[in-house]
Amino acid sequence: MKKPLLASAVSALVLALPAMASPVVGVDALKEWNLIVLGDLTSSSEVEGRTFVGGNLDGNSSNYQIKTPPASSYDTPGLTVVGDVLGGAKNLNNASGAVVGGNVTSGFNLNGAAQTVQVGGTIANTNVNQNTVNAGLASTPGFTEALQQQKSLLSSGMTDLSQGMTKLASNSTVTVSGNRATFNATPDASGVAVFNLTSEDLNRIGEIQFNLNGADTAIVNVSGTNIVLNDNFLGGTQGLGEHVIWNFADATSLSLSTAWGGSVLAPGAAATTGNYIQGSAVFGSLVQNGEFHLGTYTGGYTPSTPTDPSGPKPVPEPGTWALMLAGLGLVALLLRRRRGVAA
Repeated sequence: MKKPLLASAVSALVLALPAMASPVVGVDALKEWNLIVLGDLTSSSEVEGRTFVGGNLDGNSSNYQIKTPPASSYDTPGLTVVGDVLGGAKNLNNASGAVVGGNVTSGFNLNGAAQTVQVGGTIANTNVNQNTVNAGLASTPGFTEALQQQKSLLSSGMTDLSQGMTKLASNSTVTVSGNRATFNATPDASGVAVFNLTSEDLNRIGEIQFNLNGADTAIVNVSGTNIVLNDNFLGGTQGLGEHVIWNFADATSLSLSTAWGGSVLAPGAAATTGNYIQGSAVFGSLVQNGEFHLGTYTGGYTPSTPTDPSGPKPVPEPGTWALMLAGLGLVALLLRRRRGVAA
């Protein structure tokens, strides 16, 4: 008679839990998110695709998922913030949805189709209307752990990916004429072209032209700690974010003032953007005054060795955590009752 009671109680608790996305690892992160900031993001601009913030989201009113991103294999919301959401009101669009680990004091404007917002702490200044808004979830088993685990996976994974790319031998050339540089890709058998430059080389360039020549992925490794991106792209930026990865593995600071073509990987950089990036982007922290456009990475590049030699660690789903904890708690309760009866 007690087994059905235990099963029904556990099931009820699990069904009451918020749905949480599976963790995203490795190169897939560049395909899943338009913008990844491992630390704090201060924004007065917008992101066309999905955004991940490992710290706090602050700044004046800003916009998220203003277009429809590519379909997700991970059920990732349009905005994920591990810390707090502060400052001016944040606009969530196109059924974006959000998961926030801390408090939302800025408020959300939930535009378009119905959305689901999950908040670990409190939420203010938000009109729910037809949307689903759940707050106070920090005490829910697995909620905070899942966010922290995703942040940890991105922090280590993006750093390992960036460092691993620097070990690739160059197989493609850059031809410079005046202040114009032509990147001529010579992809290998797997479709990967590699360019190795220094930040000084990049600073001497004023105009960039890319000839992908059928390359699935073109990796541009740029060494140096202080990066300035102020070049113009001949022919525009369209189609570069999907196939070109600018890798700034050593960068501790990065500033951008012109429209940039290609995905940007700078996981250790404190960045400031004043114009748009067409592609995926990863920064340590960011002051955002320019947009991030879709055209996220879609290539098939796979590191020759895993970012972690032992492979990604399995991450229990929040529902699994809840099931285990609820089950153990109820079993303990039943055992105490049985002991009382025996006594």
